[in-house]
Amino acid sequence: MSILDRWLKWLEFPIHALLWIALAAGLLMMLHISADVTGRTVFNHPLAGTTEIVSAYYMVAAAYLPWAWIARNNNHIHVDLFARLLPAKVNAVLEPLVELLTIIYVAIFTWETFLRAKQQTELGEMWQAGTSFIPVWPSRWLLPIAGGLMVLYIALRLARDLARRQSA
Repeated sequence: MSILDRWLKWLEFPIHALLWIALAAGLLMMLHISADVTGRTVFNHPLAGTTEIVSAYYMVAAAYLPWAWIARNNNHIHVDLFARLLPAKVNAVLEPLVELLTIIYVAIFTWETFLRAKQQTELGEMWQAGTSFIPVWPSRWLLPIAGGLMVLYIALRLARDLARRQSA
């Protein structure tokens, strides 16, 4: 097993951990919204800050934390209909090129969200929810974490695949 394979294997735990956190966020979001709707309709007393917590924490976690898992399982959007029509040699070049472009794009996204998270942390970003304030700056860090892990995984996999191609 090459060192790249060992690194990819080592990343399995954080990738699965982020997936489970995202799934838990989705479950908590459903429970929180259900409790808010029940409170509002049955008891005429909604939960304060539901909209803010859902949009700042649950939705961000559910949408972004699985990115590395999606990359690991190669489950992102593919244009198979187009790719099937191309010759095998073109696909052999196109696949690593698309992975490289994905790495570049997600790395830029990760860097920009890191800068924004740092800025909002320094400012202590809060959203007003009724008569109180909810700190939302911690949720800003979910994006660079998810993006960084995705970039790392795809970059290692691309390096491994290119190394295997060179040795074959």
